[in-house]
Amino acid sequence: MVTKRDTATTIVGCPDCDEYITLKGEVKLGQKVMCLNCGAELEVINTYPVELSWSYEDFEDSDVYEDEDEDW
Repeated sequence: MVTKRDTATTIVGCPDCDEYITLKGEVKLGQKVMCLNCGAELEVINTYPVELSWSYEDFEDSDVYEDEDEDW
């Protein structure tokens, strides 16, 4: 992963397709970004050096456990 930083932009590689992604302004931990090349939904997991990983939905906020009271 190559990261290039200056005061206005940060360039980092997509972990899915290795295409360069340009982040403008201050990069924040947890910031969500999308790769325009492959459509991967990513999240900033480290700010120095900037590192991206796949963004996963939080299961606590989803309906995955909607039927947990049912007897199986």
